[in-house]
Amino acid sequence: MSLLLQPVTIKEVTFKNRIVMSPMCQYSATDGFANDWHMVHLGTRAVGGVGLVMFEATGVSPEGRISPNDLGIWKDEHIAPLHRIVKFIQSTGCVAGIQLAHAGRKASRQAPWEGGAKLNAQNGGWTTESPSAVPWSPSEEPPHAMDKSSIDKVIRDFADAAKRALEACFQVVEIHAAHGYLIHQFLSPLTNHRKDEYGGSFENRSRLLIEITREVRKVWPTHLPLFVRISATDWYENGWDIEEAVKLAGLLKNEGVDLIDTSSGGNIMQQNIKLGPGYQVPFSHEIKRETGIMTGAVGLITSPGQAEQILQEEKADLVFLGRELLRNPYFALQASIEFQEPLDWPVQYLRARPSLTVNS
Repeated sequence: MSLLLQPVTIKEVTFKNRIVMSPMCQYSATDGFANDWHMVHLGTRAVGGVGLVMFEATGVSPEGRISPNDLGIWKDEHIAPLHRIVKFIQSTGCVAGIQLAHAGRKASRQAPWEGGAKLNAQNGGWTTESPSAVPWSPSEEPPHAMDKSSIDKVIRDFADAAKRALEACFQVVEIHAAHGYLIHQFLSPLTNHRKDEYGGSFENRSRLLIEITREVRKVWPTHLPLFVRISATDWYENGWDIEEAVKLAGLLKNEGVDLIDTSSGGNIMQQNIKLGPGYQVPFSHEIKRETGIMTGAVGLITSPGQAEQILQEEKADLVFLGRELLRNPYFALQASIEFQEPLDWPVQYLRARPSLTVNS
């Protein structure tokens, strides 16, 4: 029997298989509200058989959005549209999770297909904030360097967003601390030049994420899983690296985090990423091996066989698919055919399910 299609239980939540839809921004919301696009986009992957659907990076505050069209969870009015989609996903036997995010200096931008340029107040943008006044690119205005009151507000915003996620009936919350967004900006010495208790040493640069995790864990029930997505390296000399990522994972494990969703990069334009199939899997493997925490592998994983090998070699506990699920929403159903193993199909699609010769 394959591991990929076997159930796994984290805390009191059972995932019917180990295939996860990675959070992927759609830039299709208005004022943060989920709409029919999100229902179809997310619901299709649930129908396609994955074990966990992660909603995209969802702004914990208006200023924390990457673009004006990001999904949001900063006000109570956002709960009902999210809940509608969550209930549909759960009706398919799939678990619904949400990634809570603040973009920091990478906020206030156009959608990618519009060019992704920085927006100013005249064209719908806003002032961005970061640990230090270091711009994303030399041509851009530097972000506002956050003071203690701004930091305290961000911590409260994450906790309040987790409360709303619970009201919307999500079963997994993930804190987004990767890809050069605000928390990653605090973690990395390339973007954190602070001289106070939030800058300098590893412990100080990790402080914001630890404080956010503690406040989220206070409001997020202990029987429900809490994930954190990190970038394991900046892919740049003297930046955040795998050694610090391992240390951080150990701290997060002690704070009640259940799984590290292990990605990389995104913090600086000069990064030198060495792309290749499964190129981020070694980071997941090292964190899992060194700390004992559960991990998720992500990055150019494109086939059931490749995903299965990652699990068999104990390099991860879950496999997160992004672009491959955009190309093929029915990856899980097709994996069941390839492995000749049963997987529940929607009853509406049973006429298309091939007969399987199931291995004993």
